[in-house]
Amino acid sequence: MNTQHSPPSDSYKHHKPHGISDRLALGITLTLRLLADTFFAKRYGNRAIVLETVAAVPGMVGGMLIHLKCLRWMIDDEGWIQKLLAEAENERMHLMTFLEIAKPNWFERIVVLLTQAVFCVCFLALYVCSARTAHRLVGYFEEEAVVSYTLYLKEIDGGRVENVVAPALAIAYWGLDQDARLRDVVVAVRDDEAGHRDVNHAMADSLGNPQGAHEVF
Repeated sequence: MNTQHSPPSDSYKHHKPHGISDRLALGITLTLRLLADTFFAKRYGNRAIVLETVAAVPGMVGGMLIHLKCLRWMIDDEGWIQKLLAEAENERMHLMTFLEIAKPNWFERIVVLLTQAVFCVCFLALYVCSARTAHRLVGYFEEEAVVSYTLYLKEIDGGRVENVVAPALAIAYWGLDQDARLRDVVVAVRDDEAGHRDVNHAMADSLGNPQGAHEVF
């Protein structure tokens, strides 16, 4: 069960971009956000499936590359591998949860497959070229994820999305009450995303200041 939760995430936190690297990461994020808004509109359950499919990639890619680097140079990872792999697993559980809630059709499943394939290749290339930019990109992704899940909550609270019973998978994973509903799941997921946001921005900051990396993690 996931026992790590961030502080309340309903207040939007934004990392102000500094330099070309940050602006590039933010530009990519806003472009993808526009595409998601255009394609999914307010179908937040289906949006979450694509979002979590993409979100589960960076932690695994980053963890693998850092693992190989540590083996190659025979150095310690300062705990980064475990953090990134835990993030990837957490995002995968988000995906499994929303698959039970949103029930995507065949077309949306194809979109998921293609999106993951393209993003995996692009993110791998970005991480090899600039790990700092890659982590900043994920930080901005997670900022937008917090916004999306906050809007999802507003739709539930407004009665425009049915507050269905939470899947058993989600109840077990987050340790929710047995009578938990969709709203409880979305709050738990949003808290996870806020934590990933803060961790990835901190990693990007530490890579911009290598001497501070040991103090961050």
